[in-house]
Amino acid sequence: MPLWQQLVQVALALRAIRSGKSGTAAIAAVHPDVRPGVQSLLFQVLRQLGRAEALRRHMVSRQPPQAADALLCTALALCWDPAHAPYEPFTLVNQAVEAAKHDPATRGQASFINGCLRRFLRERDALVAATDGDLQARWNHPRWWIDLVRKDHPTDWEQILAANNAHAPMTLRVNQQKCTVTRYRSALNAINLGAMPVGEWGLILERPVPVQVLPGFAQGWVSVQDAAAQRAAGLLLDGMDAGQPLRVLDACAAPGGKTAHLLEHARAGVPLEVTALEVDAVRAGRINETLDRLGLHAQVVVADAAQPASWWQQHCGGALFDAVLLDAPCTASGIVRRHPDVRWLRRESDIAQLAKIQAALLAALWPLVRPGGRLLYCTCSVFRAEGDQQVQTFLAHNTDAVLLPSPGHLIPAARDSRAHVLDNPVSDHDGFFYALLQKSAS
Repeated sequence: MPLWQQLVQVALALRAIRSGKSGTAAIAAVHPDVRPGVQSLLFQVLRQLGRAEALRRHMVSRQPPQAADALLCTALALCWDPAHAPYEPFTLVNQAVEAAKHDPATRGQASFINGCLRRFLRERDALVAATDGDLQARWNHPRWWIDLVRKDHPTDWEQILAANNAHAPMTLRVNQQKCTVTRYRSALNAINLGAMPVGEWGLILERPVPVQVLPGFAQGWVSVQDAAAQRAAGLLLDGMDAGQPLRVLDACAAPGGKTAHLLEHARAGVPLEVTALEVDAVRAGRINETLDRLGLHAQVVVADAAQPASWWQQHCGGALFDAVLLDAPCTASGIVRRHPDVRWLRRESDIAQLAKIQAALLAALWPLVRPGGRLLYCTCSVFRAEGDQQVQTFLAHNTDAVLLPSPGHLIPAARDSRAHVLDNPVSDHDGFFYALLQKSAS
């Protein structure tokens, strides 16, 4: 497909995201044959959209029609920084103008788009310098997001925002019921794919590859899971009494990665009876698919974790759980590097709404934990309202809850932004929050 046709698809996806559709849904509408290329360009546009919008505002006093603005910002995002442009800037400009001429939605503004982009090529240095003082242009996040991260993490905010604009690595979790990290790393080396260990079970690949290329993927040797998410199973289960099978609940369990890791962890001598809850039936089906590929089994229940009366007695016999994993719905502000659309989809008001849902889930599930049992609360968020503030409020209202040693907020970092050596990817993970709560025995 010619580049101009890809740019039409990218601009169309950007319009969909600006209207509130997720990036996943926008990309799904693209023909499979060109989807990878369009997604790559779209992700770069989303990571540079703040700069593109600032440049457009500086050049144009009034915002153009939606279709023209999407194509103009697409081109500016891709070509403003020649060092990271996927094609030569003049090629991108020429192809963007071709896209404008061919697309009926932008044909009437083709001359306008051409004039803006030709001006940008002539005056690039001055225009970029004029927008350098704009925080949204510099960090490519909404201003409210920048301000909140700065408030929540005054010493780490720049690192967090920079990591969000980096490409996330492909990280694997080795299923130690079937293989070891050392053996699997050797299998990767045999196909000329380097990898570095991370955590107890993880390997960070030197480059992303289709899962079909991975040795033993279909047989359940490995799963794709970020290093931060891999910490859940060990945090919840390590140190628990394994004298008898542990009753474990994974609330909000789809797509099943953490459910599977809990069951893989049973190899360490902790027999588990796992119930996985998911309110969405389609997403619950993905849990079963994940478990089937790995050769694992859990009771998968389609139900709302916040409404135990609808499932606890019927599916769990009303028995208390030894351990509960609550991976609560959140803003996903910690996984922006994997989903760069999130920053542009979220509104500041979403945080309070999601915090209410998180508090309701904690309140509903805590009574189901046996005395002496544990609940691991986690979110893929860097916002404190969804992390330590949520937990401190919960502790203040539940005197039978004790906070055990926990990671708290895990701060993401891009590998090339760290001072330590690149073959020790200790910080190359998504943003996450963990709090391990134990119920008093009496």
